[in-house]
Amino acid sequence: MNTLRLSTREEDLNIAGRIIRDGGLVAFPTETVYGLGADALNAEAVASVYRAKGRPSDNPMIVHIADATGLYELIEGGASGLSEEASKLITNLWPGPLTMVFRKSDIIPDVTTGGLDTVAVRMPSNPTARRLIRAAGRPIAAPSANLSGKPSPTTADDVLEDMNGRIDAVVMGEQCDVGIESTVLDLTGDIPYILRPGAVTREKLMSVLKRSVLYDSSLLERPDAIADPSEGVADTDFKPKSPGMKYKHYSPNASVKLIHGNAEEFREKAKAIGIEAMKRGEKVAILDYDNDPGKAAHKLFAELRELDRQGYSLILIRMLDEEGFGFSVMNRMLKSAGYDIVK
Repeated sequence: MNTLRLSTREEDLNIAGRIIRDGGLVAFPTETVYGLGADALNAEAVASVYRAKGRPSDNPMIVHIADATGLYELIEGGASGLSEEASKLITNLWPGPLTMVFRKSDIIPDVTTGGLDTVAVRMPSNPTARRLIRAAGRPIAAPSANLSGKPSPTTADDVLEDMNGRIDAVVMGEQCDVGIESTVLDLTGDIPYILRPGAVTREKLMSVLKRSVLYDSSLLERPDAIADPSEGVADTDFKPKSPGMKYKHYSPNASVKLIHGNAEEFREKAKAIGIEAMKRGEKVAILDYDNDPGKAAHKLFAELRELDRQGYSLILIRMLDEEGFGFSVMNRMLKSAGYDIVK
């Protein structure tokens, strides 16, 4: 397959929109990471996303819309099925890096939702993304545009590294602003639950809703093992409501270790570990984001990919304080390291 490189000009986005309508796959920029888009209402098109990524079929996708009114056909009860809390979040936080989980309507194929009776929907703030959705005239199902388990792509070149020859086209847009995936909030129960943390923090959600918002218990645990997406659907009773809950994510080819401590403690520990690793012939990289979650989010995935390109075998990263946005970024760091922490 010849993967087209398309610009963000209107004529090229119209080409990309036609590819989506015809059942093809197009990678495109959002404010979070690059997405791999297919017509969310076309079961075979969505199935081809799973094949292109090597993604287990029980890992649900997020449906992207260009306007809030596009939500109505996707959720149970249409406009009348929208809760007061969902309306508040839409008014205050859309467009933006917030995904909300609703009961789904009958028009959405099971393959889009990983067999669940719920659907995850968001309206990206990236103008190119919304222009593409309008050009397609379809809601777009779009996980991150990378091979499953690898660091999410934040540039078009990152996408091509994994997807060239696997998909129909890439919209060659700008580097993503945020750098990690959207917050996923489950609104289907009595209490809102964060299934995946992101730039829209728990504190921000509570300030809008004026009530408690809880983290899903899986975000507060340090599991012994995470299912490997390369092995297909993991045979467990757990059915994830959001991407990022069940399978290994964000991992470079290099081994990653996270290190506790302030700047001086980190340098000392990293130096000692690095010296021992270099004695074994390993090439060691050290990353310190100065406890700045915004800086870490914007750079982490891109730097993990670049260090892989340069042949590093061990990456040592200073941990962030797990508060606010730092909690969200640490979620990605922990998974990239397979929860390997040096105290």
